[in-house]
Amino acid sequence: VVERIGGQPGTVQEYQSKVVKQSAPLPYNLSALQIDASRQLNLSPKQTLDLCQQLYERHKLITYPRSDCRYLPNEHHRQASHVAAAIGMVQPALQSAVQTADFQLRSAAWNDTKVSAHHGIIPTERRMNGESLSRQELALYTLIARHYLAQFYPPLQRRETRIGIEIAGGQFLAKGREILLPGWRVVLSADRADEEPESRLPLLQQGDVVHCERGERIDKQTQPPKPFTDATLLAAMTGIARYVQDSSLRQILRETDGLGTEASRAGILELLFQRGFLQHQGKSIRATEMGKALIRALPVAASL
Repeated sequence: VVERIGGQPGTVQEYQSKVVKQSAPLPYNLSALQIDASRQLNLSPKQTLDLCQQLYERHKLITYPRSDCRYLPNEHHRQASHVAAAIGMVQPALQSAVQTADFQLRSAAWNDTKVSAHHGIIPTERRMNGESLSRQELALYTLIARHYLAQFYPPLQRRETRIGIEIAGGQFLAKGREILLPGWRVVLSADRADEEPESRLPLLQQGDVVHCERGERIDKQTQPPKPFTDATLLAAMTGIARYVQDSSLRQILRETDGLGTEASRAGILELLFQRGFLQHQGKSIRATEMGKALIRALPVAASL
């Protein structure tokens, strides 16, 4: 097939193009913050929790950090400009993001019906010089502040294109995506290294003739699952149901908040490391021989 299509004309059989809007990520709860802090700041879940406690108790710069909620009460929207002014003082690097924010906007984060005992983790109105914070405290505060400011930017708009082409009797599919309006991404671009790269496709219509310069076949092999990192293991704990085969247990776990609570997950992991069941190999987490022996010793009925 590869040799047959090189240098041949192709006909557009299908052309679909649509504009997709994507709202800003919600403010953090503790688990989401620990996951991002691990990926971006190389902090362990316990380090993140300890730093959050410092920012909350000592510096009074963020709201209650052990929250499992990512939404905000509607009444807090009135405080937005004051919170943003505080952000600009604590972290001058965000002053531009503060000045271009539109505090009349109301994202999906503002929802009384989804606020439980605590709301999402956001900065407070307290103003202080960020130079008095440690490097890690300031980095974590900046992460929280970016997600808060993103609520006052318009949705990201992206064009997604799908083109079906017939070449020498074969059917081929091309997919493209390009950003039309960055919206909130201007605030969070530094925090989202996992974004897919843009792949812009030309504007075409059904029946158009195109030219295939060359064909290429790429052979790949399936890979075993990658070892857990602090971030991916924490994410697995919050969505533990997908790792459980027993359907009744899986349903129960889907209706809960996962394995442990927002406040206890970091402690669970820390204890497993302290007792020698887990160990770090670089950023990867591996079971020790003692950990493997523990799993082998468990009765089948107790295994998930």
